[in-house]
Formats: sequence, C-alpha cells, structure tokens
Amino acid sequence: MSLKQRLIEQITLEGPISVADYMARCLLDPIDGYYTRRPGLGADGDFITAPMVSQMFGEMIGVWVAETWTAMGSPPFRLVEIGGGDGTLMSDILRVTARVPGLKTSARITMVEPSPVLRARQATAVPDAEFLPVVEALPDDLPLIIVANEVLDCLPARQYVRVNDGWHERMVGVRAGVLVFGLAPEKSELPEISNCNDGDLFEYSPEQVRFTRTLCDKLKANSGAALLIDYGRAHTEPGDTLQALHRHQKHDPLAAPGDHDLTVWADFPAVAAAAARASITTSNITPQAAFLRYMGIDARLEALKASNPSQADKLQRQYDRLVAPDQMGELFKVLAFAYPASIPLIGLEAEVPGS
Repeated sequence: MSLKQRLIEQITLEGPISVADYMARCLLDPIDGYYTRRPGLGADGDFITAPMVSQMFGEMIGVWVAETWTAMGSPPFRLVEIGGGDGTLMSDILRVTARVPGLKTSARITMVEPSPVLRARQATAVPDAEFLPVVEALPDDLPLIIVANEVLDCLPARQYVRVNDGWHERMVGVRAGVLVFGLAPEKSELPEISNCNDGDLFEYSPEQVRFTRTLCDKLKANSGAALLIDYGRAHTEPGDTLQALHRHQKHDPLAAPGDHDLTVWADFPAVAAAAARASITTSNITPQAAFLRYMGIDARLEALKASNPSQADKLQRQYDRLVAPDQMGELFKVLAFAYPASIPLIGLEAEVPGS
C-alpha cells in the first residue's frame, strides 16, 4: 500500500492531521518517506542546492570555517555538517581548509544525516567522516563548528488561516477519497501578528525552533559556532510557502506523498529569537550574496576565470546563480550563532542577545 493510500486510510479512521504532521510523514516515513527512500538531488533529480551550483559556494564556507577555527584559538574540534546532501559541500570545505596549517589534524569530521540513502552517498564523498543520525547524538567532547545548508526548510511547519473570529489551523483531511486541505473548527491562540487580513495564512515551525534549541544546547555544552543557510523570510509576515518539488517543477503538495520533496521557508526571525532566548550570540539575518561577497567570492571568481578562460562564461553563470538578487542572492539568508560571545561571527554583524 502506498504512503498516499495509508494516509487516506489513517485520516478517514482517525480524523485530519496537521500540515506539520503531513510533512513529517511525507519526508521521513520509515517505509515510503522521500528522504528515506529516494531523495532526488542534482540536475537529474528534483532540486539542486548551492554546493551543486558551484564549488565557489563550498569554498567560501570553507573560508568561514577556517577563520572561525583560527578565532577560536585553533583547538581540536568537531567539524559538523547537518543534512550534507551528497557530500559535495563538505568535500569543498575540506579542500579549502586543508591549506590551513594544523586544521586538518585538529578536525574530527562529523556528518549528521537521518537519511540512510544520503548517508551512503556522503560516505563515498567523505570517507573519513563519522556519521550520526540526529543532532542530539553529537557527543559533548570537543568544541564545535557546525554548518547546516538547506536544513531548516525540510523541518515541518504548522499553518494557520485567519478567518472572522481568529486563527484556525490548516489541516489535511479526506473528501471523496482524496486528500484535501481544510480548517480546524476550533480557534488557535497565536501571538499578535501585524498587517494580517482575513484569508491570510501564517506559518510557524515548532521543529525549526526545537532544532535551534538543540544546536544552542550543544554549543553551550561544548563551545563553538554554527552557520545556517537557507531560503526564507527575514521578517515575521504571513504567506503560504509550502511547496512540492519534482523534476525541478512545483506540484500540488497533496498529489504524491513520499514521491515529491516538500519544503517551507526557513523562519529566520523565530530561529534567531529562539537562539537569543538561550543566551546565545546571534548574528543579523544576512542575504547570501552579502555573506559570500564578504568571504571573498568575487576574488575567487576572477581567479577561476584566469586559470580556466574557456570556462569563464559558465563560471559567471554559476556566480550569478549564487549572488544575483533575482536568483539565490536575496531569497537565501545566512544566520550564525556562537558561544561564548568571545567567538566572532565572521562575515556577519552580531546581534546583542535578548535585544
């Protein structure tokens, strides 16, 4: 029985489920979840991530790792990537950081990945890594430098719709044997959200907040810094960002549970607020383009063009994909945390905790 059929049967018997629960089942069902069974990364798959666009992206993250490690006093440490895809990003980071004296021998490479399919791919790309299924499994033994690229968008979000008497949670139900969206009859208590009208939809991800708290706990137990990169909002605002991707095209999120990738925007304001409540130094929410330029991507582009003149046009297109405001440059944001506050957030102006 397919995941779609199982969901229809469950909802018919037990009642509607939240959008967050629906996302979780579609992505990580132990039998038919998208990431459990067939994550489609790359040009021939369902989506492409920044490390696959160009080596320049991973190289700039490698520069950030190297500068952060140096600022921490060059200790033995765990270099952690969460949700490492096919291992391309970590491979690029390691190529850059290998040039920094002492860093390679000081780093214990750790990949946090719940998908068994992706763990197998990462093991080929990063053979010396240790693999863990969840962030909670990170041991409290060494300072941490953590990178999480396009992780927040995979964490389920709840959705609420404003109607006359307040906010009602959006649910996934069944009508005439088909999955459909509907609203819970009871009102949900939400904080006051400005500039909202009847019919507006608001998203909140308890899982993104929980993930942040776990990162903060690990940083406070071990010290270190974390870098989060994703597409998402910089301000609290209404909007429906739930989407299903298949072969690089958007589809109905209810059409093919487990066969299509489901994502929502990263809620960077909620994530930053959760870190600040944990007394963690938190950076400004910064566009990807500004961060990559600070780390030196412009100079790297020119160096690559000079050494590969026949590839100059291709390199320019890759660069534009990463930094152009109408591509990834503005939609994708960067947020960093550090503990203790003496660790600088390289390339990102820090917020004052609790501000």
